[in-house]
Amino acid sequence: PVTETFRVIQGAITEEYVRSTQGVFQFELSGDGGGTWYIDLKTKGGSAGFGKPPVTADVVMSMSSADFVKMFTGKLKPTLAFMSGKLRIKGNMALALKLEKML
Repeated sequence: PVTETFRVIQGAITEEYVRSTQGVFQFELSGDGGGTWYIDLKTKGGSAGFGKPPVTADVVMSMSSADFVKMFTGKLKPTLAFMSGKLRIKGNMALALKLEKML
C-alpha cells in the first residue's frame, strides 16, 4: 500500500504544486512497507519515492505506514494524526500545512 500510495503521489505532482509549495518532505515510516520515503516539491518537475530525498528535507514526518496510507487516502486527517501523537513533525510547520492542502 505504501509503494502504491507513492506511485499515485508521483503521478499527481504538477509544476503548479512544485511552484506553490517549494518544499521537500521526508517520511520515516514504521511497520509494513516502512522505511524512508520522500516527496520533493522543490526541484524542477518534483518527484516522490523510496529512500532519502535528492536534496535536504525541509520537513521530516514520522508515523506508521498504516497511518500514512490512511492519511493519504483521506481516512485520517493530518491535524488529528498530529494532535493524537500518531504523526511527529520536525522542521518547517508552515510547509507541513501546505502539504496537507495538497492531500
